[in-house]
Order: sequence, then C-alpha cells, then structure tokens
Amino acid sequence: MQWLNYHHLLYFWTAARVGSITDAAAELRLAQPTLSGQIRSLEDALGGKLFQRVGRNLVLTDFGTMVYGYAERIFSAGGELMDSVSGRSKGMGLRFNVGIADVFPKMLAQRVLAPVMRANDDIRLICRENQSDRLLAELALHNLDVVLSDSPVPPTVSVRAFNHLLGECDVTFFAVKSLATKLAKGFPSSLDGSPMLVPTDNTALGRSIDQWLAEKDLKPRIVGRFEDSALLKTFAAAGDGVFAAPSVIADGLVQQYGVHPIGRVGEIVERFYAITTERRLKHPAVTAIFEHARESIFPR
Repeated sequence: MQWLNYHHLLYFWTAARVGSITDAAAELRLAQPTLSGQIRSLEDALGGKLFQRVGRNLVLTDFGTMVYGYAERIFSAGGELMDSVSGRSKGMGLRFNVGIADVFPKMLAQRVLAPVMRANDDIRLICRENQSDRLLAELALHNLDVVLSDSPVPPTVSVRAFNHLLGECDVTFFAVKSLATKLAKGFPSSLDGSPMLVPTDNTALGRSIDQWLAEKDLKPRIVGRFEDSALLKTFAAAGDGVFAAPSVIADGLVQQYGVHPIGRVGEIVERFYAITTERRLKHPAVTAIFEHARESIFPR
C-alpha cells in the first residue's frame, strides 16, 4: 500500500486555498523554498502536476483540482473528528446524546431532560428512540452518553454499563371521561371485562400489569399491546380503552390527552433508570438530570 504524506497534502491544500505560495508559506510559517519543495514532493508521489503558472497567478491544473477536492474532504473530516471527540459540533455547542427506550414515557423524558434544555451552557441535546437492547449497543460504542429506560440492564446483555435509579412511583389507570366515570366506581373490580390497552409483555410495566391482574383475578379485554408508550396513549385518547401510566405524570396526561384518572394502584411500581458506562456519574449533563429527577420529580 502506498502511504500519503499528509503534511505535504496540507501544504498543497493551504496553497491552493489561499492562492499563493507566499501567503501559504506565511500562514504555515515555512520558508517559501521549503513549501515549494514539499509540494513538488507531493507531485512526484501522486504522479502529476498540481499547479501551473498563468502570468503571476498560481492556478490549479485539472489534476490539482481533483486532488484539492479530496484534500478538502479529508481536512474537513479531520476537523469534524476533533469537534466530535471534544464533544463539540461547530456552531452547535456541547453535544449530549441521549437514548430513550421506546417504552419510556415521553412526557417523563421531557421532565427528566428539562435541566439540559434550561442550562446556561451551550448544550445541544440529541435524542434517539429505539428498543433498549439497541440503545445499549450504541451506549457500548460510546455513541450515546446515557440511556433512559424503565428497566435496568439485563444480566443477559454483555454490555459494561451501570444502572442509576432516577426514581420510582406507583401507577394510575386512565381513560376518556365517559369510560373513566363508568369504571371509577368499584375500581379495580370494574376493570373486569373492560377494554384495556397495555404495554407489550417484554416491558417492565407490561409484565407488572399482567401479574397484578392475575393476582386480583381480573380479566379485562386486552384490545391492544404496544411497545411505544406514546402510541398507546393516542389510542386511549381516541376512546379505545383503559391504560396505566406512572402517577408522577398524571396531571400532564390529563392535560395533553384529555383522559381522566380512574384509580391509583400502589401495588404496581414503575422504576426509571439512567444507564451509563460510568459507575460514578461524571458527565455534567447526566449529573444534572439525575439530581433533578431525584430531588424534583419523584416523591420520596
């Protein structure tokens, strides 16, 4: 494999960009003969002339134009690399990459991440939603700073990650007003035979609801199971059934979806986690959302 001398390529790229050997030498703090010699070495290595003289002007040849295009992309990518590893995107500030499990309530995610949006620091929040296992894979590759999930990292997942409990709360059952009014009396027995929308059984809340229903010997009509919590609530807002959600976001659900509470169940507890590759939290944004969740969102 032939190796490219990137110093020589940088010298050529600078001369082509400023349009003058003299100005390029000054910018690079090199003597003009040295710069000219390095560019000739690059021409020899590449097998073609990069510049030609037209009067007093230095003009790229067709070959030089092609090489300049590659050099532009190479050094632009290098700049982006340095921005990325330093956590900064040009003009965009510090990047904070958050993975949000599709079962994590979107309204709760907004509240958890609120300190980042309101911070005085120049922070760019980037949220990605997916299934937990895929997000954990991205976390392991350091493509994410944190994953918000309703369950800890399962022991079967071979990812070195640490669970940080944001908080826990019980759940409340909701439905549109006509259905909620009907079911509020005699709750929870009134759920027997009623239409219900539940998370899929591969989610923590889905399993907890199934277990609670079995313990109470309740047999509602399960009319739909959903992985996406927002989609489940959209169906409920259309009057398609009863659903359960964390009590900590009850007021927001009433306001946003127009549903009404039926009853609160203390036996079903939802727990929420910030998952990172750090045993001790070091990222300032992760620390901020963790402290905010523990102090302001979840009841003690």
